[in-house]
Amino acid sequence: MKISLIIPAYNEEKYLGDCLLHAIRNSRGAFSEIIVIDNASTDNTRGVAESFPGVRVVREEKKGLTQARQRGFLEAQGDILAYIDADTRMQDGWTETLVREFKNKKISTLSGRYIYYDIPKFNQFLVWIYWYLLGMPTYWIVGYMTVGGNFAIRRSVVEKMGGFDTSIAFYGEDTDIARRASKFGKVKFKPGFAMETSGRRLQKEGLLRTSLTYASNLLSQVIFHKPTTQEYTDHR
Repeated sequence: MKISLIIPAYNEEKYLGDCLLHAIRNSRGAFSEIIVIDNASTDNTRGVAESFPGVRVVREEKKGLTQARQRGFLEAQGDILAYIDADTRMQDGWTETLVREFKNKKISTLSGRYIYYDIPKFNQFLVWIYWYLLGMPTYWIVGYMTVGGNFAIRRSVVEKMGGFDTSIAFYGEDTDIARRASKFGKVKFKPGFAMETSGRRLQKEGLLRTSLTYASNLLSQVIFHKPTTQEYTDHR
C-alpha cells in the first residue's frame, strides 16, 4: 500500500522542523510521499518545509484546517492518507502500527490519543485520565472517534465521503470525519497509536475549558451532525 503523510501547517515555523525530523526518522520508508500544506502562512513555514529533501510543499490560500485537509486529499497519491499536525513528534513504531492495522481491509480509519510533551507532569496525568476514563468509554459507546492531528484514512473512503467538510472551521471536524467514515468501514481508535504533540492550546485556554469544548463538539457532531463552536483561536 502507498501511504501519503500530509501535514497542514499555518505559521508553524517554530514547530514544523522538529515535526518533519521525527516523521522522517520514524518513517522506516513507509511513506511514498510527505506533503506539507502551507495554509496561507505569513511566516517562514514554507522555507522550513523546503529545507527537507523529498518534502513537497503545496500552498493553500484559503485559510482553515479543513481547507488544508481537503487540499492534501486532492494532492496526495497514496492509498492511505495519514494526517498529523505540524506541532507533533512521531513516536517510534507509529508507522509500523499503521501498516499492520491497515492490512485489515475492514479498517477505514485509524486514530489514537495525544501525549502532550510540553505541559506539567500533573496535567499530563489528568490528560491520561481523560483518555482512558472518558475518551475510551465514549468510543466504545459511540463506535467511532478520531483525533485530527493523529489519524489515517483510506483514500477510497474519503472519496465515498465526498471529501472533507470545509464548512467546519475547526472544532468537531475530527468527529465529523469519524462519523462519516464509519459508514464505509471500522473506525478504530487505538490508545497505543499515540502521537506526541504540543499542549500550547491547553496551556493558553486551560485544561478544563479545552476539554469541555472538545467534548461538547464531539457530542454535538454525534447527535446533531454539526459542531457547537464556530469560533477558534490560533495559538502561535
